[in-house]
Amino acid sequence: MDKLLKLAVFQMDTRWESSAENCRRVAEWVDREAGEADLIVLPEMFATGFSMEPERIAQEMEGEAVSFLRELAMRTGKAIITSVAIRDHIRRTEAETGFFNRLFFVAPDGVWLTYNKRHLFRMGGEHERYAPGSERRLIVHYKGFRICPMICYDLRFPVFSRNRKDYDVLVYVASWPEARRYAWSTLLRARAIENQAYVVGCNRCGTDPGNSYSGDSAVLDFLGQPLAEAVPGREEMIHATLSLDELEGFRKRFPAHLDADDFTLSEE
Repeated sequence: MDKLLKLAVFQMDTRWESSAENCRRVAEWVDREAGEADLIVLPEMFATGFSMEPERIAQEMEGEAVSFLRELAMRTGKAIITSVAIRDHIRRTEAETGFFNRLFFVAPDGVWLTYNKRHLFRMGGEHERYAPGSERRLIVHYKGFRICPMICYDLRFPVFSRNRKDYDVLVYVASWPEARRYAWSTLLRARAIENQAYVVGCNRCGTDPGNSYSGDSAVLDFLGQPLAEAVPGREEMIHATLSLDELEGFRKRFPAHLDADDFTLSEE
C-alpha cells in the first residue's frame, strides 16, 4: 500500500517578538485550516520573527513556545516542524553565545527532536548573536517517510543538503526576505531536482523592522514541479499530499543517485 504524507504549510505573517500572540494565532489557524494533515510546517522562529536580540526574546526549553508546540501536537495528533530562538546554558566554549536558532520536530505524542542551525546568516549578524550547530543533520522517520528538516540559510549550501540516500523529504523553514525571493524559489527547485526528493519551503510573509517578506512558500515534487504554492505576500495555509510510491518509482526509472559522487562532510 502506498504511504502518503499530508502536509499543511503555514505561510505566516509573524508578529514581531510577540510569542504569546504568535502561539495563539498558530493554534487558531491549525484548528481552522489544517484539516487531516499529518504534518504542520511553520516558518523559522515562528514565535518571534528573525530577531537578532536573543537576550530579550530567546526562551528556555521549558518556555512558552516549546511547551505550546508540544501541547498543540498532542492535542491535534499532528507533527510540527519549526524553529525557536532558544537560550541554552550548556556551551561548548566560552566564545559561544549560549543562544541557538533551534529547529524542532515535535511528534504527535509530544516527543521532540532538535537540530541547531548550522549555517548562520552572516549578512544579518546571526553568527554574532547565535551559536552554530555542530551536530549532524537531523533525519526523522515519520509515517513511513524519511524527513530532513533544515533552516533558511542552509538552503544555499548544497553539500550539506545533499541526499545520501537517507531522506525522501527535505524541509526548509525560513524567514527569507522578499529582496532575495528569486534565489529562494530557484534554490528550492534545485534542491528537489538534484536530490530526487520532495522539497517543502515554508517562509514567512509580512514585515518586520528590517525586512519585508513575500513568502513564496511551496511544496515541490522530485522533479522540482509545484504540488502547492502560496500566494506571494498573503498569509495562508497550503496543502499537499506526498506519495512514497511515486517517489520510489521515479528513482527506479531514473536512478541518477547511483552515479553521485562520494564525499565526507566535516562536522567541525
